[in-house]
Amino acid sequence: MTRRELLGLFAGAALGPAAQPPAAPVAIARVAGYDSGLEEAVARLFDQLGGLGRLVKGKTVTIKLNLTGSPALRFEGRPLGTTHYVHPRVVGAVVRAMGQAGARRIRLVESCWATGGPMEEFLLDSGWPVRALASAAPGVEFENTNNRGKFGRYVRFKVARGAWIYPAYDLNAAYEQTDVFVSLAKLKNHETCGVTLSLKNCFGITPASIYGDDAGRDEPNENPTKGRADVFHFGKRPPSRSAPQELDPSSSRDPGYRVPRITAELVSARPVDLAIIDGIQTVTGGEGPWIRGLKFVEPGLLIAGLNPVCTDAVAMAVMGYDPQAGRGAPPFRRCDNTLKLAESLGVGTTDLRRIEVRGLTIEQARFPFPT
Repeated sequence: MTRRELLGLFAGAALGPAAQPPAAPVAIARVAGYDSGLEEAVARLFDQLGGLGRLVKGKTVTIKLNLTGSPALRFEGRPLGTTHYVHPRVVGAVVRAMGQAGARRIRLVESCWATGGPMEEFLLDSGWPVRALASAAPGVEFENTNNRGKFGRYVRFKVARGAWIYPAYDLNAAYEQTDVFVSLAKLKNHETCGVTLSLKNCFGITPASIYGDDAGRDEPNENPTKGRADVFHFGKRPPSRSAPQELDPSSSRDPGYRVPRITAELVSARPVDLAIIDGIQTVTGGEGPWIRGLKFVEPGLLIAGLNPVCTDAVAMAVMGYDPQAGRGAPPFRRCDNTLKLAESLGVGTTDLRRIEVRGLTIEQARFPFPT
């Protein structure tokens, strides 16, 4: 039995009446900016979580970045990493720390917007220092997971018992060929899901070749050029027939119902071992420049944890939100709560009383976002 199959078995076990979803510590650090003190803050966060060595030494680490939307779309002309992309200097600091901790291979991945081409080209278009990242640690690789990519095949990941939309998802094999999966996200709101944190970041592990608006009808389109709105957000069309189809095609077509559930299913199917959230500089009011009412802010924070639901729950509290809020309450005004859905699948707890917060307290870190 593979490690992924074992994790799926545990995730799929029904929670008994007395069972509780797991809890894990979360650490918060204050960081003035991307130019100074970043490496020290990253090292401190990982030390507060028990050290990186026990997690990554001798392992293959796959880091899912948050690179939402086209590199051509910028907010107020600012660099992408200061607004809605995770910042490349945070990525570099994390990669260096993992290399120093003994990681054997570090793979940076993302289903890059509207392209099946090399991830390096997408990063260069985004103004990223690709050569510096490649040399930040031994064995650094890049993989655009919007199609089969370098692996030449897809792997099927089954959702835990209790799935709502899809019973399983076909993903680039990079998400299987790894020992440690990291979600490296941005601290921000989301028009459809209320917040974009480490859970929602995993929505982007899906390949547009299968789940995109121009996905092939029977087989994947290995050169996708569109997003996933028709398939995932609105359910206007099915994914490629090569992949598992919807459990109930008559279920709600409301994006506020579908997208949070798909996100929770994905994290159940492909568990996250380490969640990191870049909140040094970001935007409020939405996930990218195409959303009206965006505002640039500087919370000056990094948040990390060993469970994505716990990490997002603490991040939401820092943002001034209740991580257990229901639909209709901020920030989930027109959607269901992704954290609670993931919790119902046994991924992690949203109960702040059960989550040990290290470093800064939530009160010390609090930076209210719009309600």
